[in-house]
Amino acid sequence: MVRLNDIVEEILRYNPNADIPMVEKAYIFSAKAHKGQIRLSGEPYLVHPLEVAYTLTRMNLDVPSVVSGLLHDTIEDSYVDKKEIEDYFGKEIAELVDGVTKISKIQLMTSEDSRVENYRKMILAMSKDIRVILVKLADRFHNMKTLNFLSPVKQKEIARETLDIYAPLAHRLGIEWLKGELEDESFKYLKPDEFNVIKEKIAQKKKEREVYINEVKEIIKNRFAQFELDADISGRAKRLYSIYKKMVLEGVNIDDIYDITAFRIMVGTVKECYEALGYVHAFFRPIPGKFSDHIALPKANMYQSLHTKVMGPYGEKIEIQIRTHEMHKIAEEGIAAHWKYKEGKVFDAKEDRIFAWLRRVIEWQHELKDNREFMEIFKIDLFPDEVYVFTPKGDVRELPKGATPVDFAYAIHSQLGNKCVGAKVNGKLVPLRYMLKSGDTVDIQTNPAHKPSKDWLGFVATSKAKTKIRQWIRTEQRERSIELGKTLIEKELAKHDISFASMLKSGGILNIAKEHSFETEDDLFAGVGYGLYTVLQVLSKVIPEVEKPSKIKSIISTIKGARDTSVKIEGVDGLVVKLAKCCNPIPGDRIIGFITRGRGLTVHVNECPNVHTFDEQRKINVSWELKKDLTYPVKLKILGDDRKGLLSEISTIMSSAKINILSAKAMSNPDKSAAGMYEIEITHMSQLQKLIKSIQKIKGIRSVERIRGTV
Repeated sequence: MVRLNDIVEEILRYNPNADIPMVEKAYIFSAKAHKGQIRLSGEPYLVHPLEVAYTLTRMNLDVPSVVSGLLHDTIEDSYVDKKEIEDYFGKEIAELVDGVTKISKIQLMTSEDSRVENYRKMILAMSKDIRVILVKLADRFHNMKTLNFLSPVKQKEIARETLDIYAPLAHRLGIEWLKGELEDESFKYLKPDEFNVIKEKIAQKKKEREVYINEVKEIIKNRFAQFELDADISGRAKRLYSIYKKMVLEGVNIDDIYDITAFRIMVGTVKECYEALGYVHAFFRPIPGKFSDHIALPKANMYQSLHTKVMGPYGEKIEIQIRTHEMHKIAEEGIAAHWKYKEGKVFDAKEDRIFAWLRRVIEWQHELKDNREFMEIFKIDLFPDEVYVFTPKGDVRELPKGATPVDFAYAIHSQLGNKCVGAKVNGKLVPLRYMLKSGDTVDIQTNPAHKPSKDWLGFVATSKAKTKIRQWIRTEQRERSIELGKTLIEKELAKHDISFASMLKSGGILNIAKEHSFETEDDLFAGVGYGLYTVLQVLSKVIPEVEKPSKIKSIISTIKGARDTSVKIEGVDGLVVKLAKCCNPIPGDRIIGFITRGRGLTVHVNECPNVHTFDEQRKINVSWELKKDLTYPVKLKILGDDRKGLLSEISTIMSSAKINILSAKAMSNPDKSAAGMYEIEITHMSQLQKLIKSIQKIKGIRSVERIRGTV
C-alpha cells in the first residue's frame, strides 16, 4: 500500500524544491472528504487517490498534478465542490480537478453518436490543460489493477474502453510503460484464455530465459569492452499483449514465436548509439529489412531509438534497441520528460512537437460536424504506424503506414494536394495509390486546373487528406447546387413573367428563404439544387395558381412510377425514390437514402462502397415497408463442377421456389468448372437466403454469390 511518505520521497527525487506542504495539505483534505468510504476491494477509498498520486510521481509530474491526483475524486464522490477546492488550493488545481471530474463522467461505451460526442468532450478537456488527461490515465491505471472486483460485464466494458482509447492516448503522449501496462491489463479481461496461456508459457521458461539473457548480455559486454564502449545492457521478455499481437499477425501459436526476448543497450551519446549498432552487426548477423532509425527520424511522440533484429548465438532472432540514457528517459516518460510547468511558467504548446497531434484534433472539433467522420479521422490519428519519406529538397515528412503520394501532397500543403495529378517516387512515375515506403523521395506533379477526386477517398490514409478532400467535395457540391437551384427558380419565375433579378434585389427571394428556415438566398438555392425542396414548393406563395405538389406520407413511387419501392422516408415528403444500381438493395438489406441533385432520393445498401463518398448533409433515414406482389431483380453468380444436368437442377430449384428467372448465362472454364449468371426476381432477403442454401446443397456447387451493381 502506498503511503504519503512514498509520494513525498518520489517528488523530492526529481524536484528537491517542491512545495511539499501543499501535497500534505491535499492528503489531509482528501482523507477527510473520503472518510468512511470503502472501495469494492474492501480497502479504504483513500488508497485509490494515493495510488493515483504515486503513479503521477512516476511520471515526474509537477506538484499541482500530484495534488490533483490526491483530490481527483473529491468533487464527484464527496460533498466537496470546485469552489471549495479553489479556496483551499487555488484556481489552477481547481481547474485540473474539475477537468478530471468531467472526463470521469463521460461514458465512452454508449451508443455510436453519444460515444463520439463524449470523445469530443474528452478532447476539449485535454486541450485546456494536458495534465488533465495525465491524471485521468493514472486514475485508469489503478482502476485496471483492481478491475477484478467488478462484474464480468463491467470488466470487459472498461477493458475495451481502455484498450481502444486510454492505451493509445498513453502511446501518443509517449508514456510507453503506461501504455504497455494498460494493454496487458485490458488483454487479461478481454481474452482471458489467451492471456493465461501466454503468461504460463512465459513463466515456465523464466529460468531458461534468464540464463539466455545473461549469456547474450555477456557476449555483447565482452565485445564492447574490446572497443572500450561503456554501455548498460538489459534483456526482458516482451509484454504479453505484444506477444499476442505477433501471434495473430503471423498466424502462429506461442511455441512458434522465438523472438519474445528483447534487449536494450543504453550509451552516453548519439555517436555511441551508431558505434554500438556497428559492433552488434559485426558479431550478430543482421536480418535484412529489420532495421529502423528512430534517432534520425524520431516518432511523433518524441520517441528515439535504433531498432534492429539479428540472429543470436543459436540462430534465433533477437530484437535489440539502442538509445542514449536521455532517449530512454523520454521513451519511458514521454511528455513528462519535457515537462515545463516549473516555477509557474506555463509553456506554449505550439513550441512542443508532441502537441501537434492534439492541435490537429482540436481543429477537427470545429471543422468536422459529422460524428462518424470525426470518429474515423480521430482513430486514424490515434493509431499511427509511421513511414518516413523525403521531399525533393531532402526534408523529412512523417506519414502513417499505407500513405500515398496524395497523402504526402496534402501533408505539404492543402493546395498541393488539391492540384495533384501525378507523382514521381525515387525518380519514377507511380500511381497515386502507390503505398510509400520509408526512404522514398516523393516529387508531386500538379495542374492548376485540376481538382480532387472522390476516388481518392478510397485509398488515402491520412486524416488531413481525408478531411481536405471531403471539404472540397462539400464546397464543390454546394456551389453546383446553388447554381442549379438558382437556374431552376429563375426559369419557373420566367414562366409566370416574374423577374428573378427584381425579386432578388427587393428581398423577395430572401423572404422565401426565411419562410423555409434558410438563412440566406444561397441556402435556399442549394436546398432546391440538392433536391430537398422542389421549385413548386418554394414558390407556392409567389405563384398561387400553381398546384402544390401532393404530399405522400410514407410510400413514394419510383422510377417513372412503374414500381413501388416500398421504402418509407423518415421526416421527408414529396421526393421521388429510386433504388441504387450500384448495390441493388432488396427488402431485408440495411439501407440508407441520399438526396440526389435534381433526381430525388436514391436508396443504397448501408455497406455500399459509394456511401462514404456522399455528403452527410444529404443523408436521409429510410426503412422498408413491405407490400405484397412486389419483386426486385437480383443477380446471382453460381460456380460449380462442369457436369451434365447441373444447370437443369439449379433451374428446377428456382422453379420449385416460385422464383421467376429473368435471364441466364452459362460458360465452361478450363479448370473443369462452370459459371452461371442468373438474374431473378426476389420479394425479400429471406427468400434469397433460402434459395442460396438450397442451391449450395446441389452436388458439385462450389459457390453462390449475390452480385451487386452491373457486371
